Amino acid sequence: MRSRLPIAVAPAHHETAASYITRLAALHGMSFDELWHQVSRPRVATSQSRYIAADLLAAVTGLPQALLVRAVIELRRPEPDWLAYRHEAQRGCPRCTARHPGGTVLQLLPHHRYVCTRHHIWIGPPDLVDQPCLPLHDLPEIVAAQRAHLRLLHRLGPAATFDAVLTGFLICAHRWSQNPADDNDLDARLDWRDRADVLIPHGTEKTTFSTTRLFAVTYPEAVKLAALVGSLHWRRLAAGGPDGQLRFTTEIRRRLGDPYYRPQVTNDPIARWIDQDCWQPPSLPRSTYRAARTFGGRTGPKVTDRARDSNGRSATWFARTRRAGRAMLYHRHLTAVLVRDWSIPMTTFSATVHATANTQNFRDEAVQNMSVATLIELATAEYLRPQAAPSDYLDTAVTPAPWATRTGPKISAGRLALGKERTGYGMSIPR
Repeated sequence: MRSRLPIAVAPAHHETAASYITRLAALHGMSFDELWHQVSRPRVATSQSRYIAADLLAAVTGLPQALLVRAVIELRRPEPDWLAYRHEAQRGCPRCTARHPGGTVLQLLPHHRYVCTRHHIWIGPPDLVDQPCLPLHDLPEIVAAQRAHLRLLHRLGPAATFDAVLTGFLICAHRWSQNPADDNDLDARLDWRDRADVLIPHGTEKTTFSTTRLFAVTYPEAVKLAALVGSLHWRRLAAGGPDGQLRFTTEIRRRLGDPYYRPQVTNDPIARWIDQDCWQPPSLPRSTYRAARTFGGRTGPKVTDRARDSNGRSATWFARTRRAGRAMLYHRHLTAVLVRDWSIPMTTFSATVHATANTQNFRDEAVQNMSVATLIELATAEYLRPQAAPSDYLDTAVTPAPWATRTGPKISAGRLALGKERTGYGMSIPR
């Protein structure tokens, strides 16, 4: 039996169905299952799985169906561009959603939403959903980076901006694993150290550490790099001959604050991007919220014991080193640029991560000769492609770039490495 609920509570913008029903049930002292059964239908006649129904939800809440269809993300008609949204729901700005009572509001946010510029609160990529919000009043450069990100989105479009910002994060993560030069006060890694001291103070790592805070630390530089790697002008220079590559290197050196930077054959994500990725179309998200089996259903993101354990181990490591590149590289937020559609499949995920900092020359030589002497020689060699990379994409590309079409199966990210496969120098293990 369906009866109208006495308390009329509207959903938040792009709130998930499970989040909205959870709040309604809490406000009315009902169990989730009882209310869910009233506002959902079976996916198929004989199925136990159910999905949210707009007409039933309108009848129970007393709210106009048109309002619910605009707000609840699963009910949106016409459907949004799912590629432009993250693949899972998360908490947004708590001050923006404070007027929605009944519990935590979970929303599906677009890829470009990292900061609430109104309240100066870090939203970041999906992480542990029970983490406290992160105010940014002492770090205005992070808020300014969000505004620059939005300008970049307006100029390049969602596809190129998504790829460019994640590539920026990937470069920052690899570089954060390395020490800056002692005589360079302009290196961006020194800024990361200072921001990390604010967001994750010394001695508080067990309670304040989370990977999303590491993304906050590097966000300004990731956006600066994104403006470069997302631009067709700079991509064409990077994909061109030696002169174009040198011009690109000079500009990225300035944005990194590292006058000593030179592309290296190995342990260099920028050289890898020049070698393998700059002449390809923007990478697609690995998955979408619409494609999830739980779409329109009753379940939402949960914090598992495994996730807490992983976060605790990362916090311990960060407390020892105050460097966070590994934690960022192994976070699911970067999967789209760790494993691109043209990537060479690797057996293990750790090999996949290491491959994003190695050029094709390094991999070819390492496969033929695994001697330490060869690896040391390659590790000190500078990278410069002798000729332009042929690219049908760059010959016809326009701004803003449309989403590419995935024509084949997704490349596997690889399994977790076994003990004997964890190499000391990070050599990729080809499949």
